[in-house]
Amino acid sequence: MTSEEAGGLPRAEEGPAEAPGSLEAVIAAQVKRYRGEAGIPAAELASRTGLSKAMISKIESASTSCSLTTLQRLAQGLNVPVTSLFQGADTEREATLTKAGEGSVTVRTGTRHGHEYRSLGSLKRRENAIEPSLVTLTSASDVFPLFQHPGTEFIYMLEGRMVYGHGSYEYELSPGDSLVFEAEGPHGPLRLIKLPIRFLAVAAR
Repeated sequence: MTSEEAGGLPRAEEGPAEAPGSLEAVIAAQVKRYRGEAGIPAAELASRTGLSKAMISKIESASTSCSLTTLQRLAQGLNVPVTSLFQGADTEREATLTKAGEGSVTVRTGTRHGHEYRSLGSLKRRENAIEPSLVTLTSASDVFPLFQHPGTEFIYMLEGRMVYGHGSYEYELSPGDSLVFEAEGPHGPLRLIKLPIRFLAVAAR
């Protein structure tokens, strides 16, 4: 009598597969981890999934590649989401480190002397990545550039005091204050009250 005739899961074996790689190693590690944490013997996991004990051994030794059906059965047998079997895969992601005092100075249209916009990093592979900048204002002036761009922006005051404009509204900002706004509206410093002024500006387009 087959397992299917007995009312259980039909046995599923993997056919010929390409040589295992890093993804197989990740799946192997996660299956062993979750099986060990749950205290499930390999034979019991085989029974739960409809796979043979030999196939469980191959999966846990990363010597075979799993089909989507097998991954789903493993996840059900271990009582975990399918995505948890891929934790640790594809870990190479872009990152930018900017050390204290470093970062390229960005020249923005209308920027005046004494207004420094220092980029704190960017992700080139992401079209909608955030754009953090450290803004330093050191010279008072009656005229300030106003900016408009798609997306949203977040400002966090670090030092000094100023009045910041957004559209027809004015906000007095002191250290610890923050402001989030739609960046399509004209925005920028209107009056500098206490110099020097430093604030973190994070734009998301």
